[in-house]
Formats: sequence, structure tokens, C-alpha cells
Amino acid sequence: MALPCSLSAGRPRLADYGEPMAYDDGTVACTDEALIIRRYYFPPRAKRIPYSKIRQVRRVPLGSMGWRVKTWGSSDLIHWFNEDGHRSGKRDAFIVQLTGRIRPVITPDHPDEVTAELTAHGVNVTSG
Repeated sequence: MALPCSLSAGRPRLADYGEPMAYDDGTVACTDEALIIRRYYFPPRAKRIPYSKIRQVRRVPLGSMGWRVKTWGSSDLIHWFNEDGHRSGKRDAFIVQLTGRIRPVITPDHPDEVTAELTAHGVNVTSG
């Protein structure tokens, strides 16, 4: 499992797009330019969302939404989950609001670090 860059030596490269990373847990990554969501599509490949395309991110308790057991896809055709086999052990979900109907949902290993990275890049992160 990859560690956030603050916990690893140097700034490794992101294999998906070759961009320097500020955060990477193997499933979710923050580069200088974009949020990367791995295993978003099928067959598994990443989705790259430039920070400028993110309207807002809402951080919610994962259990309160009934999503703790969701491993991949959508059950309501609005919220789309990337494949994350460790989601059941996590506490927070981030709903990424873009301009379209579909809202990617991520469950990073270190939610506070992702909040800090998104905020540092001008993304409005709310709670609740």
C-alpha cells in the first residue's frame, strides 16, 4: 500500500499520469493539478479530475449513508464508487460534485490529509 507523501521519502511519481503527488494511498491520489481516483472505471483504470472542474466536495460519515459495504459502482445512478476493497473499515466518504449528474465518491485512507490537499488547491470542502 502506498503512503501519503508526508510519510514517505521524497515526492514519488504517479504512474497513472506521471505527475508529482502530494498524497497517494493507492486508491486516491492528489497531484499538483488534479484528484486521481484509481479503479474508477471497468476494466480498472483511473479517473483524473482537475481541481478546477470540482465545484465542491462534501465529507460525510460513511456509515450514516449506508455505503460502508458498497465496493464499486452505483446503486442510485448519482453516486459512483471506485473499487475499494477496504471501504468497510473506513469512516469518511468524500462526495465530489462536478458539473454533471454523476458524483464520484471516494474513501481515502487519510481523510484529513485529502481535505488539506483539496483545500490547498482551492476546492471547497464541506462537512455533513
